[in-house]
Amino acid sequence: MLDTIISGGTVHTAGASFVGDIAIQGETIVSVGAPGSFARSATPGTRTIDARGMDVIPGCIDVHVHLALPFCGTVSCDDFDSGSRAAACGCVTSLIDFAIPGPGQSLADAHNDWMSKAAGRSFVDFSWHMATTKREHLHEIPACIERGLPTFKQFMIYESEGWNADDAMMFEALELCRAHRGMMLVHAESPRVLDLLIRRFHTPELMRTFGAKLHPITRPNFIEAEAIERCIHWSAVTGGRLYVVHMSTGEGADLIAAAHARGVPVLAETCAQYLCLDDRVFDGPEGHLFACCPQVKKQSDIDRLWQGVQRGEVCIVSTDTCSFTREQKGMWRQGDGPNSFGDWTKIPMGLPGLDTLVPLVYSLGVRQGRISINRLVDLCATTPARVMGLNRKGNIAPGFDADLAIIDPARTEEVDWRNLQSRCDWSPYQGMRLGGFAHTTLARGRVLVSNHRFVADAPHGRLVERRLQPD
Repeated sequence: MLDTIISGGTVHTAGASFVGDIAIQGETIVSVGAPGSFARSATPGTRTIDARGMDVIPGCIDVHVHLALPFCGTVSCDDFDSGSRAAACGCVTSLIDFAIPGPGQSLADAHNDWMSKAAGRSFVDFSWHMATTKREHLHEIPACIERGLPTFKQFMIYESEGWNADDAMMFEALELCRAHRGMMLVHAESPRVLDLLIRRFHTPELMRTFGAKLHPITRPNFIEAEAIERCIHWSAVTGGRLYVVHMSTGEGADLIAAAHARGVPVLAETCAQYLCLDDRVFDGPEGHLFACCPQVKKQSDIDRLWQGVQRGEVCIVSTDTCSFTREQKGMWRQGDGPNSFGDWTKIPMGLPGLDTLVPLVYSLGVRQGRISINRLVDLCATTPARVMGLNRKGNIAPGFDADLAIIDPARTEEVDWRNLQSRCDWSPYQGMRLGGFAHTTLARGRVLVSNHRFVADAPHGRLVERRLQPD
């Protein structure tokens, strides 16, 4: 008794590609076989999805998103409703956000806040990393791991937001992660030197002259590289699992490679924007729209990060989605008239991107011959599931959740924010012609996207309990 058969597609896992059928019962993949294997098991109520000539991949996982995040005096415009719709149309069937405690809040409070944002709103499954922004949060780490929330976030910057963690907090958190089988995610930028550079350039004259270009000017590559080097050192000393988020520099990839050679338990992600955008985006009149943290770097960094994707220094590609509209991004304007200027420190930092994660990796990676489609599956589905403890996701095999995406390899479309599910009224990738958007998306066996249209009528995403595997 099968609910769904996906028939005749080219099935891609991280390790193999073959033409076959996938049998689904309820929310679960129950069998994978040769074409026609399950014809006798079909009933009049069995739905058959014809995938002949198409690529079938596991539903992908964006492990780094910020939905409805209060930040920079506003709230990011995509929430779990629009964000999960965007995810599904871009082949993503699971999201991991960041639960960040407000002033005076515990990690338990933050968890409850994020549940109120996601429950009953998300069309795909979800979880979150717990942000330990105060020393008093550290004692909650074991309880969070027991609850199924085994990953934690520390920011080496953002003192003004009250989020900054110093070296002692990082050291102690890594010790706790080592003891209780957790993992620490770190936003690696050096705060003291960064703040010094910002102060030096924070004058009306320089802001009038350089505008949004002050964002990359005050964040040279060594700001990230020094911080990555430091947190790798604390990981080596404590033996705690470390995951460097949104790595944007070639120097960072070099440091990860050196740490792997020494056996340090450090992993690193990069984001789609760092694989295709460079700092020339800040030259135009709308350069401020592209402000994110860390910012996009130079072509040499793009090239080295693609090498890292190919060689394994980068194990996951995510988005760091944090969407702000043009009006929100315009908050940096200071006054009107000929003497007005833009204060780049007031720009809400972040980019939209949930719709376009897989299309960018598919188009720039697979179509351009940088990686195989199997490596795409590894980067965007299998390794994210394994690293983050989503042990029923990221693969096409019996017993796994029926999270699947079907891609028509012959189809491309020009990115236009008007046609995306995101509520953002612009896209960093506007005008790019990309393949890899979802023809069909299933999340635990339910069809969310069909024939490139979002068709689900009600959210059914749920919080997924996560358990990290041994090192």
